[in-house]
Amino acid sequence: MPRLPHTLLLVLSFAAASVHAVGLPDTGQDACYSNIVVDGVVASNTTSIARDAGSHPRQDCLYGRDAATAASALTKTGAGAKGFDYSKIANDGSVLAAGATLGTNSTDWACTKDNITGLTWEVKTASGLRNNASTYTWYSSNAASNGGIVGTANGGTCSGGTGCDTEKFVANVNTASLCSYTDWRMPTQRELLTLVYADGSSPSIDPTYFPNTPTSHFWSGSSYVSDPIFAWYVYFVYGSSGTFKKKGDYYSGVVHRTDGIHVRLVRGGQF
Repeated sequence: MPRLPHTLLLVLSFAAASVHAVGLPDTGQDACYSNIVVDGVVASNTTSIARDAGSHPRQDCLYGRDAATAASALTKTGAGAKGFDYSKIANDGSVLAAGATLGTNSTDWACTKDNITGLTWEVKTASGLRNNASTYTWYSSNAASNGGIVGTANGGTCSGGTGCDTEKFVANVNTASLCSYTDWRMPTQRELLTLVYADGSSPSIDPTYFPNTPTSHFWSGSSYVSDPIFAWYVYFVYGSSGTFKKKGDYYSGVVHRTDGIHVRLVRGGQF
């Protein structure tokens, strides 16, 4: 009998984030709501749901980096939608201007640094090793972190590199020294959730700094602790999170499939 994915609320994942993080970005949600409709006033206005004295207090729209951006009260290192703060990184590791474009030359854009978390992320391309159409099965031979279940080797469909599973993709990107670094890895579930742009956009991610993002599922490197035959994913359609089976197939709610899903690598201190 097929097993439904385990789900996790985005807000709970953020709240449980480790103290090792430099910081956490906001959600991108800057609209306040009554019971059924969006408040007609911008969140920075004191009459937006009468602020916290109203009938719908403590809404996300009124607090944090998004609210500070709306009130022109936030200074950023780089740029990005609402309260997010990103910088473009070149193939040679240098920091680029916000208008830089993707490319293969040493000073072309290839990675994005999150100035809040301190993490640097792979940016997807339309072809080659980091092709946004490529998929990978979850696979890790590291017994210290795979929960005792290695997953499925080379079961995805990808271009470039030596194989289509998560471990091989990490090795291939490190061999290529993407953005001059060789410490690329799979993100944790919590790290992947920090990219979610929860304003109703689809894909639910800042499109300026993460172009070529499929509206689909992305693997994390995190096993589901209670049952490590599963690993966590983040679904960049709604910004939701759940689990798929590592071995052979996954259950999407309606069908079984035997191919892989997407991957976005990260580097920097884990949290």
